[in-house]
Amino acid sequence: MYDFRRAMRLTATENYAMSTDPDTILLEAEDQMSKGLDYLKTELRGIRTGRATTGLVEYIKVDYYGSMTDLKSLAAISIPEATQIFIKPFDAGSVNAIKTAIEGSDLSLNPMVEDKAIRINVPALSQDRRKQLVSQAKKHGEEQKIVVRNARRDANKAADSLAKQDGKHYSEDEIKTLKDEIQELVKKYETQIEEAIDHKSKEVMEV
Repeated sequence: MYDFRRAMRLTATENYAMSTDPDTILLEAEDQMSKGLDYLKTELRGIRTGRATTGLVEYIKVDYYGSMTDLKSLAAISIPEATQIFIKPFDAGSVNAIKTAIEGSDLSLNPMVEDKAIRINVPALSQDRRKQLVSQAKKHGEEQKIVVRNARRDANKAADSLAKQDGKHYSEDEIKTLKDEIQELVKKYETQIEEAIDHKSKEVMEV
């Protein structure tokens, strides 16, 4: 399984190691936080609500001739009715692989093959299932808050290193200002994460 957070940490470490001024450190911190928010939004699109959406299946990984590929890259996905998803593979030979991938996901969907295409009837969610999905959404949010806080930690560490680096000297006040700006980014992205989770939770609970 692809370890998103580990990949983010390695990239951040490499980037901060090359950061030699406050602007660069701040930009790198925001880049890492922004990636975490984007990743969260992708994860939330894959959580079921009471109605059919293309985002529900777009990022399901399909074993396409040995390569794990997003479903949206393999098929045209449409919503013919409020409770149906229709999937038309670009390669008719991938129908069974797509069906298997959908069945293997945690979405509890039953794909039906129809003339080299797949139709999914999206059943109504029970109240207990809705609560489980809200908890799942909140868990994704907490994971990305960790990404944001890790970005802050690395950025603050890079900020501290400015006082010791060769070349241009940065005062304690300049470094404190940088850390304050880093904290403002944390507040900004944690707020956006909370808003995304709240929006998704309302969608899931809407009957």
